[in-house]
Amino acid sequence: MSPIPPDAIGVFGFDPEAVLLKEPGILLDPHFLSALHAELRTELGDGEANLTLLQMGFLHGLQDALRAIQTAFGSESPASRSPVGPSLAFRLRAEADTAQPGAISLNGLWPERIEASAYLAALGEPEHPACFLSAGYTSGWLTGTLEADILALESSCCTCGGDSCSFLAQEASVWRESGDPAALKILEALPFAVFRSFVQANLDSMDDSDPASDQVDPGSSVVHIWGPVMVIPFQGGDAVLNAVELIGQDPAARDVSVVVLDLSGAIIDEAYGALALEQVLELIEAWGAEAIFAAVSPLSEATIADLERQPLMIHKDLAEAIAAAFQIADAQRHPA
Repeated sequence: MSPIPPDAIGVFGFDPEAVLLKEPGILLDPHFLSALHAELRTELGDGEANLTLLQMGFLHGLQDALRAIQTAFGSESPASRSPVGPSLAFRLRAEADTAQPGAISLNGLWPERIEASAYLAALGEPEHPACFLSAGYTSGWLTGTLEADILALESSCCTCGGDSCSFLAQEASVWRESGDPAALKILEALPFAVFRSFVQANLDSMDDSDPASDQVDPGSSVVHIWGPVMVIPFQGGDAVLNAVELIGQDPAARDVSVVVLDLSGAIIDEAYGALALEQVLELIEAWGAEAIFAAVSPLSEATIADLERQPLMIHKDLAEAIAAAFQIADAQRHPA
């Protein structure tokens, strides 16, 4: 699959196939969102951080929408696909007619206020509405389900004194006609056709893949690095040790302060597997980083409990482990 071109999200250093863009649940976790907002604004500044959040949300919303459509009208059983509705809750009502007859214009709100609460917890009260990830997700969902280029912009926000987190969603052509400078700037960062092509290609590749391809390939090493957090899949002792040693020599890994070791599908035996984990933990400690284990099999729990070296924490769910990693990294940057 070809990467998103430089005029899209890739310009901010995100790998579209990385876990941050594949796991919508992570992006709706308030703890993770707090850390994400803080980290992006530190690294990019408010303006670029807002655009990045909106782009990330758009990709998730569009993917959920296209997946829901395939579920409803595809040949496969609906039970074989998920989700079938938006991951982010929002309410809509039709707006008065626009200057363009027949153009889509909708008012709405996000009743759960997840992103607003996360922002306040991390950064306090802003001067302007701050729910850009929610706006992006809603834009992507409506773009996919209504088959039109839709942009949702927040009109009032609980972070800065609003009674609700509300938005106005309109077709891109209506926003352009209005001349709204904020909308025009955001539209430049939302190449609708490019994002549609990317998300559809991603869904097609998932459909065409053999179920066996979802299993970990012991010969590959897919490592994700985003700022201070790294995610490493455990693919057997030698593979993960080699990966950790090589990454430790990479300048891009210098800022990593928390490493999540994904043990999904791995059964750790008391001999070689346990030794490999001990060595991995030793290497991570040598970097000065903390380790988190994720998705530990019940069959491996006893072995891991007996390790001489222990990770900072263990999470059953990978998404929860990554969210915790960002919290820890943020706490390291801003000690009490």
